[in-house]
Amino acid sequence: MKKIYIAGPDVFEKNSIEIGKKYVELCKKYGFIGLYPLDNQIDFNQKKQKIAQDIFFANKKLIEECDIVIANLNSFRGKESDSGTVWECGYAYGLKKEVYGYISTSNTYIQQFNINEIKYENGIYYDLEDRAIEDFDYPLNLMLSCSIKKILVGDFEKVLAQL
Repeated sequence: MKKIYIAGPDVFEKNSIEIGKKYVELCKKYGFIGLYPLDNQIDFNQKKQKIAQDIFFANKKLIEECDIVIANLNSFRGKESDSGTVWECGYAYGLKKEVYGYISTSNTYIQQFNINEIKYENGIYYDLEDRAIEDFDYPLNLMLSCSIKKILVGDFEKVLAQL
C-alpha cells in the first residue's frame, strides 16, 4: 500500500490528535497508509529548540518514506498557506513525490483580497505596502500552483477519492 504524508496546519488545532486519527482512517478506507506528523514520538522534556529540531527531522523522515503528500493549503494566519506545509510540499516535490493539495475556495489569489486591501496601477495590483500581488489566475502562489500535481477545492477526503 502507498503511504500518504498528511501535511497542513491541522496539527495546530486544539483537536489535532482527533483530526489526525480521522485522516489516517480515511487513508485506510481508500487503501492507503496515512502518516500524520503528530504520530511521531518526540521527547518534550528537552529544550524548546531541541524539541523543534526533533519534530523537523521526524517529519522530514515521514516525507522521505511516503509516496504521496496531501496538503491542506488553506490560508493560515493570513492570506498564505502555512509556511511549514509549504516547505513540506517543496521538499516532497524535490524528492519527486506526488503532491496534492486542497483549498476551500476557487477564487484566484488576487480575488482573495478585499477591494480596500489593494491598489491597481498601470495594469498591476499592489497591496497597501506597495508590493506587487501575483495575478496568474491561480488560487495560490505560482510556486505552489505550478509544482503541485493537483489542487482541489474541497477537503482531505475529496483528494483521497481522486487518487
